[in-house]
Amino acid sequence: MARGKSGRVVLEIDPELKRQLYASLENRQETMKEWFIKEAESLIYGDKKPSLADASDKQSRKTNKGGGGK
Repeated sequence: MARGKSGRVVLEIDPELKRQLYASLENRQETMKEWFIKEAESLIYGDKKPSLADASDKQSRKTNKGGGGK
């Protein structure tokens, strides 16, 4: 599997799994990025480190007020 040096993560999953994942995240009012960062940090650090997703989310919401779109 190719691994670039950018901060992007690209993966291919079953379309039905993708649909269900986005539906579940929408119900939780959480973006894919927020969920992924939280899960990745949990996998790597356990519960020892504050989430980068929280800081990123706060900044995103400040800059995207009224902008819409997940």
